[in-house]
Amino acid sequence: MNAWEILAWACWITPLIGALLTPLLARLGRRARDYGAVLFSLLAMIMTLLLLPLLFSGVKLPLLSRFTWVILPSAPILGRIEAGLMLDPLSVIMANVVSIVSFLIMLYSIGYMRGDPGLTRYWFFMNFFIANMLLLVLADNLILMLVGWEGVGLCSYALIGYWYQDSKEGWLRYWVGEPPEAYPPSHCGMKAFMVTRFGDLLMIAGILMIAALAKTVSFHELQAAGESMPEPIKPLLPIALILILGGAIGKSAQLPLMEWLPDAMAGPSSVSALIHAATMVKAGVYLVARMSPIVLAWSFATPSVLGFFYAVMWIGALTAFISASQAVVSTELKKVLAYSTVSQIGYMMMALGAGGLAAGMIQGYVGSLFHLMNHAVFKAALFLAAGSVIHACGSRFLRDMGGLRRYAPITFWSMLLAALALMGLPPFGGFWSKDLVLAATLSAGEYAVFAIGIATAILTAFYSVRMIGLVFYGSPRSGAEAREAPKIVWIPYLILASLSLVIGLAAPLLEHGLEEVFAEHFSGLMTAREAAPTLLTPIASITALAAGAIPAYLLYVRGAWGPGRMASGGGLIEGLRRLLLRRYYINAFYYRALAEPSLRLARLLLRGFEHPVIEGFNLALSAGVRRASDLVRRLHSGLLNHYVIGIILGALIIIAWILLGGVQP
Repeated sequence: MNAWEILAWACWITPLIGALLTPLLARLGRRARDYGAVLFSLLAMIMTLLLLPLLFSGVKLPLLSRFTWVILPSAPILGRIEAGLMLDPLSVIMANVVSIVSFLIMLYSIGYMRGDPGLTRYWFFMNFFIANMLLLVLADNLILMLVGWEGVGLCSYALIGYWYQDSKEGWLRYWVGEPPEAYPPSHCGMKAFMVTRFGDLLMIAGILMIAALAKTVSFHELQAAGESMPEPIKPLLPIALILILGGAIGKSAQLPLMEWLPDAMAGPSSVSALIHAATMVKAGVYLVARMSPIVLAWSFATPSVLGFFYAVMWIGALTAFISASQAVVSTELKKVLAYSTVSQIGYMMMALGAGGLAAGMIQGYVGSLFHLMNHAVFKAALFLAAGSVIHACGSRFLRDMGGLRRYAPITFWSMLLAALALMGLPPFGGFWSKDLVLAATLSAGEYAVFAIGIATAILTAFYSVRMIGLVFYGSPRSGAEAREAPKIVWIPYLILASLSLVIGLAAPLLEHGLEEVFAEHFSGLMTAREAAPTLLTPIASITALAAGAIPAYLLYVRGAWGPGRMASGGGLIEGLRRLLLRRYYINAFYYRALAEPSLRLARLLLRGFEHPVIEGFNLALSAGVRRASDLVRRLHSGLLNHYVIGIILGALIIIAWILLGGVQP
């Protein structure tokens, strides 16, 4: 095992060890537990950073490190399953995104979560999450990836419902929504678990189909497996891919499984930043990116698999627009950012889908990953700053904020820089990656998708400026005494916000470098751009930025209008606002069509089957055993004479049975 392989294994095992040691460190004291947890995330970050030179070392990639995991001699399909890690440009870049953002969020947590009574549980699940997320992106096959996939899902469930007591006193800080769609943390955690598990079931079915069709689950081997498949089974490949896409849709909160993520904001802001903005929700994007070269390779022999890219592109485009429109009217700070996250992930999906349809062009692939990197940085900064704002105001509602610019200047500038990157203002990184995403749709000839992307960009600029205006401008609307966060809290999000500008300044070099790295890695499958650059995309992007930002500036910064004031202008606007606030009634439909019938069925089964049948059988069984025990107990009088008589009677019975021929000599 060489140094690269050792680093790859150690970078995800280290935070796993940190999670397991958390209860022991807690016995040594609060400081040992807190700083120990952060130390393990720091070590993981250092190890992933040391993997970056591998991309330029001249070592032939992918670099595989495998060992035999499961041996099934009787299995007709997979007699042996190997567990291993794969180092290639995608896994190395994703691992660094995960580890860098994770460390800064863990550092932020020292100040933000100070004094919370459940911190041992918090640190355990945070490090356990980092370990599973790194395993997910480094795994060399679908089965091992699924282990990390389910691990991050478990951590997400536990951390969304972190304040599981559902305290009424926490209504202003960590409940989500307003009546009739207001939910406590424990409900939100279970909702996320159920929705994502549905997507995971689809993905598991797709993985089993792929294993049966291709006779392998290794990413490296799947790419060449398409040519050797018999013709009769090739029509099943698109079905298997769509099922796998179901898992990506669930984990990355895309239509129609997007409703869990806005409610996941019931968790601490550090959890929202790490799991539900920067890392776990990108797992679906990573999975699609991992499968894209495989699907492209299969498309030469089975063109029907290209339908996978059409599905990815359109689901991403529609999700991006619908979620952005919901963010425009949201009354909660973290929910604005949650809708924004869903929307921006839609952008990434849209780029991957368009890239797969653009005649082997790598533009969409690099655009999606570059936007993923940018989004992880600026959205983590926004969530961390939002946590500071909510703590200062004592409320999650935008109506209780305002005028914070004078009291929390560092938080203001951090949020402003990150919001400008989200809007795609040059020279921030978001501008360059969004330009690549939109250009990919034009390269694929998907002009309708391009128009949806531009419309989404208008909405993004509007809700970003609206958010800044309602939080930092106007007069203070909260009775709480607002003040700047402690240094340990604001340093991480200031670093992330500044990094979004640094990435933007270096974006042309980064973009060119990413294209070269991936073009070389996918040699013969994807090629770097050959078409001449066009000014249409940047002009359209900047125009969209102005079209959204200027009205929002006039309404919410210059005028500092409160949420909902525009709705007073007429019934049509009020009706549209209500539609958006009720989330297009998609969430209500799921509760009415699925959740409520399931609860009624459960109650019916409880009354009609479980109580009378199962519980009745258990009670009858226990009563019978108890009566038999009472009978046996009466035979045990404790008198020696009774026991001697019993022994003699038993001996006589045995002798009589032998004499009567019961036993043959």
